Amino acid sequence: MSTATAPLDLAALEAGQFIDAKGTSTHYHDVGEGKPLLLLHGSGPGVSAWANWRHAIPALAESHRVIAMDSVGFGLTERPDSVRYSLRTWTDHVWDLLDALGIDQVSVVGNSLGGRLALQMAEDHPERLDRIVLMGAPGVGMTMTEGLKALRAYEPSPEAMESLLKNHFAVDKSIITDDLVQIRYEASAAPGAHEAYRKMFFDPEHAGGELGITEEQVAKVTMPTLLVHGLEDAVVPVDVAWTMLRLLPDADLHVFARCGHWTQIERSAEFNELVAGFVG
Repeated sequence: MSTATAPLDLAALEAGQFIDAKGTSTHYHDVGEGKPLLLLHGSGPGVSAWANWRHAIPALAESHRVIAMDSVGFGLTERPDSVRYSLRTWTDHVWDLLDALGIDQVSVVGNSLGGRLALQMAEDHPERLDRIVLMGAPGVGMTMTEGLKALRAYEPSPEAMESLLKNHFAVDKSIITDDLVQIRYEASAAPGAHEAYRKMFFDPEHAGGELGITEEQVAKVTMPTLLVHGLEDAVVPVDVAWTMLRLLPDADLHVFARCGHWTQIERSAEFNELVAGFVG
């Protein structure tokens, strides 16, 4: 006799919770049981863990304990006045969250900036990572694309957000609903959000744009890695994924046709099945 699993409380899941991660009040979502799986979002305006992973969290939580965090400077996580945004800052914040949760080893799914954080984590403490998934992630050969320029040039308005999402994120523009535009716009215009975004990538005292990685660094990432990319990604070209495939010692690549930078949204069901199989 089987017992039906209680349905997820999506409202509570979306609301998330907070924890002190070495002095930074950190907003995150934590659902499911089993091997821990950490989801790291990208760096687009208005991004958060829920905005990035809302289609993936419930599906992946069927087989894993899923943790999705708002990186410092994004979402509802604290934006300390003293923070210096950089790859090191963001990566240390991830480690601080995992330590606060008492998680010793984890698999990581990183989207865009989150993928670069996953690679840095693999360099920092490879023994603490089981597997990594790099989705639309920058790497060796990354250049300043028109899509990335559009992200960095964004100034908050509903019209600008709609243009950004339709012209640079999705191939299937029908997924860019009015609700999605409004949610992302409101998050990008929340108190302190745009100011933090400008600091990260334009203030010379910060280093949010310094995300380069060398071939030597990539070659040392030895844990099993899955590269996932949209063929028509306008932010991070698919050629970057092909280059990384040749450099990573133990990597597979899955390219989704008719898909842009939002694989986890444009091809959500297939993406969730692919990731669950790989990390499971």
